[in-house]
Amino acid sequence: MPQLQLPMFPVGVTSVTSDLSFQKEAGTITYFYGSLPIFSHPEDDIQSFRMITAQFCVNGHTRQADIVRAFGLPKISVKRAVNRYRTEGPKGFYQKKKGRGPSVLTPSVLAQVQQCLDEDTDVADIALQLDIKADTLSKAIRAGRLHQPKKKSPRCLESSKSERSSADRAALMGVATQDTLGRVAASIGDLDAVTPQFQPALDVPNGGVLLALPALLVMGLLKYTERFFSLPKGYYGLDSLFLLLAFMALSRLQHIESLRYCAPGEWGKLLGLDRIPEVRTLRHKAQLLSRDHQAKAWSAELCRYWMALAPEEQSNILYIDGHVRVYQGNQTQLPRHHVARQKLCLRATTDYWVNAMDGQPFMVVNQVVDPGLIKTIENTLLPELKSRLPPQVQPQIQAVNTPSPYRLTLVFDREGYSPDFLARMKAQQIAVLTYRKYRSDAWPETEFHAHTLSLPMGGETRVKLAERGVCLSNGLWVREIRKLTERGHQTALIASDYQSDLTRVAARMFARWSQENYFKYMREHYGLDKLADYRTEDITEPMQVVNPAYRELDGKVRSQVGKLNRLQAQFGALHFEGNLDDKNYTAFEQKKADLKQEIEQADARIKTLKLARKETSRHIDVSDLPGDQKFKQLSTQSKHLIDTLKMTAYRAETAMANSLRETMTRPDEARTLLCALYKTEADLLPNSDNQTLTIRVHHMANVVSDKLIEKLCAELTATETRFPRTNLRMIFKLGSN
Repeated sequence: MPQLQLPMFPVGVTSVTSDLSFQKEAGTITYFYGSLPIFSHPEDDIQSFRMITAQFCVNGHTRQADIVRAFGLPKISVKRAVNRYRTEGPKGFYQKKKGRGPSVLTPSVLAQVQQCLDEDTDVADIALQLDIKADTLSKAIRAGRLHQPKKKSPRCLESSKSERSSADRAALMGVATQDTLGRVAASIGDLDAVTPQFQPALDVPNGGVLLALPALLVMGLLKYTERFFSLPKGYYGLDSLFLLLAFMALSRLQHIESLRYCAPGEWGKLLGLDRIPEVRTLRHKAQLLSRDHQAKAWSAELCRYWMALAPEEQSNILYIDGHVRVYQGNQTQLPRHHVARQKLCLRATTDYWVNAMDGQPFMVVNQVVDPGLIKTIENTLLPELKSRLPPQVQPQIQAVNTPSPYRLTLVFDREGYSPDFLARMKAQQIAVLTYRKYRSDAWPETEFHAHTLSLPMGGETRVKLAERGVCLSNGLWVREIRKLTERGHQTALIASDYQSDLTRVAARMFARWSQENYFKYMREHYGLDKLADYRTEDITEPMQVVNPAYRELDGKVRSQVGKLNRLQAQFGALHFEGNLDDKNYTAFEQKKADLKQEIEQADARIKTLKLARKETSRHIDVSDLPGDQKFKQLSTQSKHLIDTLKMTAYRAETAMANSLRETMTRPDEARTLLCALYKTEADLLPNSDNQTLTIRVHHMANVVSDKLIEKLCAELTATETRFPRTNLRMIFKLGSN
């Protein structure tokens, strides 16, 4: 577009023609014909200038060339003005330009945008929501087509992170202790627990974790707390402590000690408090909540609740496996366990987990001295599981009129393979699915046929399977299913489930890796192996351990047997090369005799050691251990409470991930996106008049993630969740200040 060239008006009187002249004085242009003034206009009134100069040309008072010379204008500008005067007259210079009309901001769109503005929605968020450029909306606001509400009075303005940091440091009773009256009341026993009160705040760290609150409540985080737990009067309530621990787990703070390096006031904003408790206080509260086995009773009730929530086709299929938790401290000398992931024998304790088919946890039990998978199932897990079965399992036992009905299916690795154990489980109407030990010869490949397996986590896979009925050593008939790999290896499974289809049984066994993936994910993200406290406890229950004397004798036997084998190998490798009358033959005979004597002595030592080992008890009670061999167990009360909270947090994260996967092109990245969301800053905007608490999460790293989180926010807002112990309905939005 060519640049507009303005006319030049010199000071004083300037002649245009011999009869026509103009004068500039005090910002006004006056035109003279002869000595008479005929027209005037302000200096900046370009439309009047064009109109009068065009009129002079049309009426014959001057030529277009005279106007160009006198005012320094382009010829085309004067020509256009003359043409407009001839076609439209003087009024043509004062008419508004005709536009093409709005193509984006139509009346309906304007009404929709105005409604969003009235709801205090940011222009950037409206543009993203309606797919309109933010510049277009800004221009419409400046033009007056849209009206943006004024900001609220200064007393309602949100606090910035910098302002809060300065105020927290200046608090009189300690860092971030802004609620002076509440803390004084709690100190004199006049307060049971402070009521959460949210204040407007911008850029709160980890504010995105509040999006997990609806899922945490659905998973029963606060469902049974009042029944099983109680605290003395104080500032912090039960719900605040449980929410804090759950938020910590989701934010990947793997240990209570991690809070030592976090701003307590910023975490307090997430709970509606002035600050969170100190690390020492929080650890003490966890110990109070874990006394008298309250945590175990609460965990058992949650297990029943979770089993009732599970889909009916998965509620009676349980995965069981042991997880070795290595102990690196020096408070006690725990027995050594073999750690498969490190291929070492280390001091550790074993946790046995029960998980669903999709890997979500149900329960966990700790074994200081690992008695083995079979004994743990029979003596510990089964009695507890039978009391926690969902109601829908019991009618199945009566409805199925078959020779071998079952109410549970236990899936575990080959450590639990035992024909006698399978028979005992069958007598209790429990099906078992495991890998077979001592596999026989390979089956002909002609028996294998391709099948499609539907995996519990979604998706399908094609495998080659074959099945036979086999009789175990104790006369128990079971199903043996084999999978043929591309390399020709045959993986053998044993199942006492006589009812389910071949593909269902195989899918359940091969999906057992979901439990291994759970262990790995929890170790890396939730600190599964971290200690909750550093206390130890005396072992009060009767418990059998390996006799140290037996272990020492057994080690000597193994050492001597190894030496004997090496001596026998040397003796067998001796041979003489030469004639019998050779002078070296005598030395050969002597060497062979000496070696034979060593073998006989080693064999005698082994017999003596084996006899002593046979007369020594292999196992003794833990109370009968020698003084230097006795040990204490790690405190499991607080650990059980923290583990249950982490299980609840994991289940909440899984529910949110399943919701995101429905619209993600890369479903495997759902948990990664949630991990970033939980650490994202957010604005907290309470509205006491409308009884709402708006959590405005800041934008994610890219537009695709923004759209996914925006959809998740809409779903969470639709739940109409209210923050515990308040009347604030939570509204989740994606945007920025």
